[in-house]
Amino acid sequence: MIFLLMDRRILVLLLLFNIFGTLYGFYWYQFQLEITPLIFIPFVPDSPTASMFFVFVLIGFLMNKHFKYMEALALLTLFKYGTWAVVMNVLTFIHGAPISLVAIMLIVSHGAMAIQALLYIPFYHIEFRHFAVAAIWTIHNDVIDYVYGMMPIYHTLDDFKDHIGYFTFWLSILSIWIVYYFGVQKPKTKTTLSSYNV
Repeated sequence: MIFLLMDRRILVLLLLFNIFGTLYGFYWYQFQLEITPLIFIPFVPDSPTASMFFVFVLIGFLMNKHFKYMEALALLTLFKYGTWAVVMNVLTFIHGAPISLVAIMLIVSHGAMAIQALLYIPFYHIEFRHFAVAAIWTIHNDVIDYVYGMMPIYHTLDDFKDHIGYFTFWLSILSIWIVYYFGVQKPKTKTTLSSYNV
């Protein structure tokens, strides 16, 4: 299984999926971005930014290189926002939103984001400085979302913003711990890309 993950055909396929997902994600956010102050725009489209980080990771793998800041950012944000979006979309169903093909697609695609981030853990070469930047980015993003009110718009869940902010904070802590424990704490278990003939 681990060898298949680094097969060039799999990497290229994942790269294409993630490029498409990134472009669609930015398109999905277009209406919110239109009403977002310019200073906050880099921190609003959470999921497409996360998949964009992973695009750079995959390009690095295909080049037999490690873009370590991108690896840390991708692991942390893909897991966090992939998980977050799955939970939020399920909650919209619970609170009366209709189940649609688009909503199901969002759940499946965001679940895949979180899974792919975890599957590639053995190949990341994350050091503490890369982890620190990713952690700061993520906590800063939470502040922008829940202090300045730039969180993704889910009208069905408007009455639960405080609870969502609390959940998001602890999801960020979990995501940061995953990057530290598996990406920084256990670097000796990592292998080189060249050993997989990428």
